[in-house]
Amino acid sequence: MKRTDRRVFLRTGFAGAAGLVLSPKLASAARPVQKKDIIYRTLGKTGLKVPVISFGVMRSDNPGLCKAAYENGITLFDTANGYQNGNNETMLGNLFKDYPRDSFILATKVKPVGTDREGKPSGQTSPEDFLSKFNESLSRLKMDYVDILYVHDISSIEMLEYKPIINAANKLKKEGKTRFIGFSTHRNEPLVISAAASLNTWDVILTSYNFRHASLPGLNDAIKKAAGAGIGIVAMKTMAGGGFLDKEKTRPINASAALKWALSNPDVSTSIPGMTAFDQLELNLKVLADLSMTDHEKNDLLAAANDPGLYCTGCNNCVTSCPMNLPVPDLMRAYMYAYGYSNPAMAQSLLRELETLMDPCKNCDSCTVKCSRNFTVREKITDVTRLVNVPVEFLA
Repeated sequence: MKRTDRRVFLRTGFAGAAGLVLSPKLASAARPVQKKDIIYRTLGKTGLKVPVISFGVMRSDNPGLCKAAYENGITLFDTANGYQNGNNETMLGNLFKDYPRDSFILATKVKPVGTDREGKPSGQTSPEDFLSKFNESLSRLKMDYVDILYVHDISSIEMLEYKPIINAANKLKKEGKTRFIGFSTHRNEPLVISAAASLNTWDVILTSYNFRHASLPGLNDAIKKAAGAGIGIVAMKTMAGGGFLDKEKTRPINASAALKWALSNPDVSTSIPGMTAFDQLELNLKVLADLSMTDHEKNDLLAAANDPGLYCTGCNNCVTSCPMNLPVPDLMRAYMYAYGYSNPAMAQSLLRELETLMDPCKNCDSCTVKCSRNFTVREKITDVTRLVNVPVEFLA
């Protein structure tokens, strides 16, 4: 797709993307206009009416892009305490501080400290740390409250039911510092989502969900169960690994088709594709008004589904086969951050969180890990762990 100039986009906006003329009034509006051609869904028992496309702000550092999304009908913006070392939240706070508070929805995430490789809490998992980080987020966002606070990266039943963190989140809800509480999940999604459906704890779940996911039948069943219990479902990682099938970025995934596939599930209320450029926003705004999939798009997804790609699908079949007991799926996630998302700083942050050494495979004569996607696991781990000792300022 030809790259869209920012000034052209702001002048034409959503209507221009559809071949129409956008009025000057809309281009400079402070509040997004409710458009009848935008598809809205209700986010579970929260009652929030959200467009099916929201904004995953993780990699974006352009307030102009966020403003353009807002002015063209996107109202939910998703960030986290750790994104861009806090600068992501600060950028959103500076943008939205003077906007009507009821005209946008903010979601942020805080990851509890001290979880082990299996995602279980430990003696270091502190509600005080959780509360301190959230208050830091609120300060950066320049808000009295957020709409959704996610407990970030839950992958075990033990963490899902860990009372000190749940009580801390509920405390913030009672104080009016967050309207709703939820959790995000990147692995063991069917297990934790299904368990959450049986609890009266969570309002929203943010989950990996894409056409290449390894556990789709179980994941679909869990999502249906949770949605039936009134929990709002938000889809992330809909591009199945940053939007490309290869490290060199020569084979793109059909982004519109991938989004439409995720949103074809009526139990998914909205999605949060990451956007860093105006042409990506323009593409997503078209999907916002039309979820029908062409035969060409269907064929593109079929072809991509059979490609090894960059994205670890989280089947966990490899976990017990590594003699070094490495957290292979997490290391593959770091690889995806580095090459799929073009975000080496985020990859390094995950590697350091995992306490990974540089080239941890060097003492193995041969790799015994068998990947269901036929990844060259050792090669990828050796490649991405080069980031471990790179000074942070070189990755900014």
